[in-house]
Amino acid sequence: MSYRLFQIDAGFQNYEWGNIGSKSVVAQFAHNSNPSKIEIDPSLPYAELWMGTHQSKASVEHKTGTSLQELVEKSPEEFLGAQVINKFRSTREIPFLLKVLSIGKVLSIQAHPDKELAQKLHFRDPKNYPDDNHKPEMALAVTEFEGFCGFKPLEELDSLLQKIPEFREIIGEELVHMFHENIFTGKVEMNSQEDHKNRKLLQQVFSKVMNLPDSRVYTSTKLLVKRTYDEPELFGHDLCKLIQKMQSDFPYDIGLFCGCLMLNHCILQPGEAMFLQARDIHAYIRGDIVECMAASDNVVRAGFTPKFKDVDVLVDMLTYSYEDVEMQKMRPEIFTRSHGDGYDNLYDPPIEEFAVLQTILNKKDGRREVEGLRGPSILIVTKGEGTIQIQDENDSKLNCRPGFIFFIQPEVKIQLRSSSDDFVTYRAFCEVNH
Repeated sequence: MSYRLFQIDAGFQNYEWGNIGSKSVVAQFAHNSNPSKIEIDPSLPYAELWMGTHQSKASVEHKTGTSLQELVEKSPEEFLGAQVINKFRSTREIPFLLKVLSIGKVLSIQAHPDKELAQKLHFRDPKNYPDDNHKPEMALAVTEFEGFCGFKPLEELDSLLQKIPEFREIIGEELVHMFHENIFTGKVEMNSQEDHKNRKLLQQVFSKVMNLPDSRVYTSTKLLVKRTYDEPELFGHDLCKLIQKMQSDFPYDIGLFCGCLMLNHCILQPGEAMFLQARDIHAYIRGDIVECMAASDNVVRAGFTPKFKDVDVLVDMLTYSYEDVEMQKMRPEIFTRSHGDGYDNLYDPPIEEFAVLQTILNKKDGRREVEGLRGPSILIVTKGEGTIQIQDENDSKLNCRPGFIFFIQPEVKIQLRSSSDDFVTYRAFCEVNH
């Protein structure tokens, strides 16, 4: 068979934070893709759908069950392209990992290492850091999405330190005073002396929170939650509700301080996106997203998790970015290498491992053609029905429904055609110098 364009099946993860049973789009997509093999268990959470060649959950060719990683290894130049092989020095792996996440409760507060740190962590602790790659990532909202993303602007953080007694108490009056007196607010130039001083002060506050003795976490969080009911005006409506929701997800967890009080609370509407560099702190709270990242599974965790926490590494590694939450959002760009009905949105972060193209055909029998890309790509259908085919090759036509996933080799021109009013796809791809 020709492997220029073919359907693949993705593996899925049943992490406990996923939505349950058929309420999860991950479960729906996995079942739709292969109903004869995937039965949805109504009692299980379905959290993540993995699309790529990562060793933890490699995708497989739909008809034969052959691993996508095995196909890449047999014909690397056909599947990856010479430019990608030369850039990433790998003939066995697609440089990105595409996922769908269906989030029912908050994920761990976390960050991902850069390449230098990933190599050190993997060498030192391969059990908890299973590869040596960095993991910048991008989240694109499919439904309304809620998460934590970067630290709050310092004036907001200072205000909370001044007025919330439990926050002041765990930080200590000396550091609260030092923070208040020495931070630079307003417009501060990145990498300036003032910016470095701000980040150092922020790191000291975060370290104090994260190193709160276990014996004090329960008492302090219990008092904090109680105050949201007794004195909600100190917090404001949204922050009160956020703390109370996080308490229901992870009772008496240090994340109530390091997440709710210290991090930006971000809401994305469908079609909006945010990009997280390596070493940026974040956590996802609820919603369905398409997520793309460098091919890695390295996570350094801190709160809202029963899993392994690496507090010293996290405190030391973070960027301590403190921009307004709106600055974290990515703006889509115009994609110039397609034409026809409907439209595209290109989400192109400042890294070479991946970009993501959203294509929307908003009428029946709409057609959109996309030029060949210079590297590998994986496309998932998230809404509506239609077909995908290699341009001018009717015998290559494949049906599309939500959850159907396709691998497209480099330089292959495709045509998407809708048979419903709202046909939506997301296509992750890697082009060196794209």
